[in-house]
Amino acid sequence: MSGTGAPTPHVVRAPGLRVAIVASRWHEVVMDGLLAGALRACHQAQTAEPEVIRVPGSFELPLGAAAAIDQGYQAVVALGVVIRGATPHFDYVCRGATDQLARLAVDGRVPIGFGLLTCDSEDQALDRAGLPPNDQYQGSREDKGYEAASAAIEVATRLTALTSVG
Repeated sequence: MSGTGAPTPHVVRAPGLRVAIVASRWHEVVMDGLLAGALRACHQAQTAEPEVIRVPGSFELPLGAAAAIDQGYQAVVALGVVIRGATPHFDYVCRGATDQLARLAVDGRVPIGFGLLTCDSEDQALDRAGLPPNDQYQGSREDKGYEAASAAIEVATRLTALTSVG
């Protein structure tokens, strides 16, 4: 795992910012950690209460994000996990979700925090899920849910500042 060069997550204050968190249901333990991290970032930034939209899997993240954009959310956080298996399914799901999330962000001019884990193993996913240590697990080294939400919130505040200039 490489966290080398990653910036320290920067949470800006964004009182009242409307945030939607679109989260898949596959890999429940990992998703619980990602969602908790994203909610913590929203709380620390003092956003409005985030809307959590659950979708079946990672492939459905773009549709959930599109619906959130249509409803006027100022930032969206997409959370999911795809673990490589023995078939090309991994490649299709990852590419489809990634390409469509990027397209939605640019076309809609709404930041989408990219919290879609694309891992070779469950251990890699657990290590990025932001899970605290417990009796059975040493805890995660990274918190990608927190990072994705922090990024979306920061970009949303920057875009708001840009549109208010003039």
